[in-house]
Amino acid sequence: MLSQVIAAKETGTQAPVKRIENCSFLYTRHLNMYFVALTRSNVNPALVFEYLFQKIKILKAYLGEDFDENSMRNNMTLIYELMDETMDFGYPQNCAVDVLRLYINLGNIRPQDEPEPSQLTSQITGAIDWRREGIRHKKNEVYIDVLESVNLLLSSTGSILRNEVTGQVQMNTKLTGMPECKFGLNDKLVIEKESAAQRKPGVEIDDCTFHRCVRLGKFDADRTITFIPPDGEFELMRYRVTDNINLPFRIIPAVQEEHGKPKVSINLKVIANFSDKLFATHVVIKIPVPKNTAKAKIKNSFGRAKYEPEQQAIMWRVKRFPGKAECMLTADIDLMPTVRPTAWNRPPIDVEFQVPMFTASGVHVRFLRVYDKSGYHTNRWVRYITKAGGYQIRI
Repeated sequence: MLSQVIAAKETGTQAPVKRIENCSFLYTRHLNMYFVALTRSNVNPALVFEYLFQKIKILKAYLGEDFDENSMRNNMTLIYELMDETMDFGYPQNCAVDVLRLYINLGNIRPQDEPEPSQLTSQITGAIDWRREGIRHKKNEVYIDVLESVNLLLSSTGSILRNEVTGQVQMNTKLTGMPECKFGLNDKLVIEKESAAQRKPGVEIDDCTFHRCVRLGKFDADRTITFIPPDGEFELMRYRVTDNINLPFRIIPAVQEEHGKPKVSINLKVIANFSDKLFATHVVIKIPVPKNTAKAKIKNSFGRAKYEPEQQAIMWRVKRFPGKAECMLTADIDLMPTVRPTAWNRPPIDVEFQVPMFTASGVHVRFLRVYDKSGYHTNRWVRYITKAGGYQIRI
């Protein structure tokens, strides 16, 4: 392993699995350290890598985000304790930081409350290791963030080559006791099962992955998302949508190269497709230009646009882009003469943006119900943010 991977500098260029003398080495890297798992049997590699990632996450919680080789050497007793608790006979065990910190306390983590021995035993061996009992909050609140990334690749003729939305639901729960939550999105399958007199059609949600607190049996049976949440911030689920996507921006480029003349003309029209009550922020449109560009004369309706030689592009930045607005950019580019003229390969236009309170997929939160024995009132806050993933338009 040392000679074939580390010395050969294979990291990042080859798959992180190496077969040496009938033994499989699966490894990942943190700073200048390698975390390696060895096996002679045919194990699930996803399980091994998940354990390695959880191990690094635990060490970050105890030793700091940027722990290094020296901090590992100075805390070998802690490392042995964590190894003993997180793995037995080659099988991953308890990898929940909140539970580990209740009884392994040699690092920077300090337990909030000293648990009773009986409570600690049930916490370690119980089915709900992500939440401890006895949590109290003055205000019971749940914050929900629906974050989406739009991935688009448009051909030079305007046909869609790739169009999908990847989303995640982030939650921050501040709830007393051990409440059970029921979470609902406008999932097409759920809405079709309910009353036929629904006002709006649902969204076809694909490739759902959940936090381990979600009861997958109930989701498979009736598509309901039921869970006992961890305390604080966590990612509830991820999803993907590929149909009926409402693209936030429509971009229409027109490029003219004058043969025999060292000039290129670019016209760009940008249309915001979202509601006029909303606005986009941090809009950056990167318009590529030929490498031998000498200067560019640019006119644009609003925002700031200038030619940046280091980017080989015109960078058009708009701090606040209103919904339903249209804007234009025209650029006349003068080119330097070259000894060997080469054709311009025309890289795609790249777009960055962020649109608060808008989802390109149409996904929205229908309800969040919190059930607890005491029946307390819960305040719920929902926020939507859509940003650009790979948003490209070929010219």
